[in-house]
This record gives sequence, C-alpha cells and structure tokens, in this order.
Amino acid sequence: MVGTEPAPAGLAPSGERWQGHWNSEEDTESFARQLASSPAIAHATLTLQGDLGAGKTTLVRHLLRALGVRGRIKSPTYAVVEPHSAIGCAAMPEGEPLPIWHFDFYRFNDPREWEDAGFRELFASPGLKLVEWPERAGDFLPVVDLQIDIQPDDMTPERLTDPDQVPRRTVLATALTPTGRRLLEVLK
Repeated sequence: MVGTEPAPAGLAPSGERWQGHWNSEEDTESFARQLASSPAIAHATLTLQGDLGAGKTTLVRHLLRALGVRGRIKSPTYAVVEPHSAIGCAAMPEGEPLPIWHFDFYRFNDPREWEDAGFRELFASPGLKLVEWPERAGDFLPVVDLQIDIQPDDMTPERLTDPDQVPRRTVLATALTPTGRRLLEVLK
C-alpha cells in the first residue's frame, strides 16, 4: 500500500481521507487487517464503491477473515444481504460475537423495498454493516462512517504489456463521522 494524504477542503464533513494503491491482493488483505484492528469497526457502517470487478467483495472477504469469520463467505449479490458472526473478534468483549451484515444492493430495484425487507431494523442493530452499491439504496441508507472507493488502474505499464496482470487499484477512504475518523487512524 502506498500513501496517505489529507483531504482537500470540502471533500467530506470530517475533512479526512486516506488515499493509496493496492498493487496486489496482499495489499488488499493488509488494508483489511488494519481496519479490523480498530475497535471502531465493531459498530461502523462502511460503503464500498467501484465498478464491477473493482475488488469490493474481495476486500469484504479479507475483512471478514481478519475479524474472525469462519466458514464460507458468500457474496450477497442475489440475496441482497448475508449475515455473519465473528467469534473471538478483538473489537468485542471476550466471548461476545460481532454481528456483521454484508449488503449488496446491485440488484436492488426499488429503494421502497427497504421497509419490506427489514433493512431499517438491521441498520439500527449493533454490529458492522458493509454496503456494496450504496447508491442503489437511495436516501434510505443511514449515516455512513467510512466510504471506500476502489478503482482499478488499467493504464499501468504492467497491464498494457500483460493483459493477465491484475491491475493496481487506487483506493480512497473518506471519513464521514467520528467513527470513520477512528477507522482512518489505523490506516495512517
């Protein structure tokens, strides 16, 4: 991973961000482990933005593993939400599991379905919420603590000469609340 820089004025209410690059999946995993090391992760809402194939679900899988989730980690693309529980998570008191909700609103057609699906209750409950394609939830999405934007850099020299080369990712994490700022602290 490369780089940390302060946010330009007006970027986010907190005015703080982390920007860097993931040159490999190991960099993605390292970023996830750093986030998992923050006690603030236990009650945070993170959004993951980027095009299809940007690495959002890969980041979620690494983060869930770093938090202690065992077993198969499925993408919620068709189910819209997948619940998880992390046992032995350092962010939680001894013996208390961390509830985690992984949302993927890619196939979410009508934000009014929010109420019918019970998402208001899930977002109001304790635990970590990870949200892919948050823009599809419209104004129903509650306050977000940390927004993570992932963009593949298809123009790297390696990518131009070797199309099988995994493209480097440019990553921008923006704190939108005090909880988000605490999460950024572990990235710096």
